[in-house]
Amino acid sequence: MAFPFLEAVIGFMILMYIFETYLDLRQHTALKLPTLPKTLEGVIGQEKFEKSRAYSLDKSHFHFIHEFVTILMDSAILFFRVLPWFWKRSGDFVTLVGLNAENEILHTLAFLGGVMIWSQITDLPFSLYSTFVVEARHGFNKQTIWLFFRDMVKGICLAVILGPPIVSAIIVIVQKGGAYLAIYLWAFMFVLSLVMMTLYPVLIAPLFNKFTPLPEGELRQKIEKLASSLKFPLKKLFVVDGSTRSSHSNAYMYGFFKNKRIVLYDTLIQQCKDDEEIVAVIAHELGHWKLNHTMYSFIAVQILTFLQFGGYTLVRNSSSLFQSFGFDTQPVIIGLIIFQHTIIPLQHLVSFALNLVSRSFEFQADAFAKKLGYASALRAGLVKLQEENLSAMNTDPWYSAYHYSHPPLVERLDAIDKPDKKAD
Repeated sequence: MAFPFLEAVIGFMILMYIFETYLDLRQHTALKLPTLPKTLEGVIGQEKFEKSRAYSLDKSHFHFIHEFVTILMDSAILFFRVLPWFWKRSGDFVTLVGLNAENEILHTLAFLGGVMIWSQITDLPFSLYSTFVVEARHGFNKQTIWLFFRDMVKGICLAVILGPPIVSAIIVIVQKGGAYLAIYLWAFMFVLSLVMMTLYPVLIAPLFNKFTPLPEGELRQKIEKLASSLKFPLKKLFVVDGSTRSSHSNAYMYGFFKNKRIVLYDTLIQQCKDDEEIVAVIAHELGHWKLNHTMYSFIAVQILTFLQFGGYTLVRNSSSLFQSFGFDTQPVIIGLIIFQHTIIPLQHLVSFALNLVSRSFEFQADAFAKKLGYASALRAGLVKLQEENLSAMNTDPWYSAYHYSHPPLVERLDAIDKPDKKAD
């Protein structure tokens, strides 16, 4: 008797939904606490705390509804065999427009086009509510409805331009890969990731935001001096107009080898009046670079990607797997989708492990900035970001351990305040 893959997948999805809802309820209870954690008493003002509490609870309520609708739709799509039905209908569409439905690439593109339309339609109400109700209610949303839909159309256009050649290449590789299929798939995705990492900041990101050089002045001089002292190959220093969409703030760096760039959100500059706080945040980011965190993370992703493709090659010809999900054919893209569903348990474990590693990296980057003499400024900068972004002040430890890739502010401040161990 064939193993009931479909029932097992749906069962695990529901179990994970119940478990994660339990964690959400724990977090919701923590968010309702009327007092600040002791570490933040006298550090965060009462007014900011109340605003943060209201914002976090609003997002929590919305999250409960969103997740409930999502699990209902995802389970129904699998249980009622909507995917195989839609695969056949997409083949009918290809024939209707005068093309050959036996061509797997054309059939797959029609299928994915329909999936994209469905996703846009089902996600739109939640995106609109999140942006124009929750974010707007708490003063974060700065974009107009016109800008929202313009960004959405740009995203769809990019998917239409970039998707077909990538999907076509994957199908051809699987069809002709033979015994070395996993290696070929990994090599293709590795090259693709390098190309996208190169093109995204230069060609794609500017379609959505305006990047301008950070003006000459004391802040620029301090950042360049810090980068030079660490031998960080800083080539360009940008400010991005994040304020056109949201008042949330951030900073990041990107680039290969000797061609590094740092990007500051204009909201970060507006919120941190003291340049030292911004420089301390940059020192933290440079700590990730100096300690090779970015490289370690990239290598880990490549290993996991290769292992996933290796697992896929073991089951891609399993007729019982396809039949369990209602398919009487074995298209490449369907095999990849089904495989992703079957390894959901492993993905949750890997995601949890990666979060633990990421949290460790954050502590190390904070310690790096502290060692450079930015302990006080970093502390003030983290508090300012927490306040201005109205991030959750009270967090449940279980929820935090499972979901957060960054430690809560309380834990980071405790680590920064802890005296350095002195050698005997």
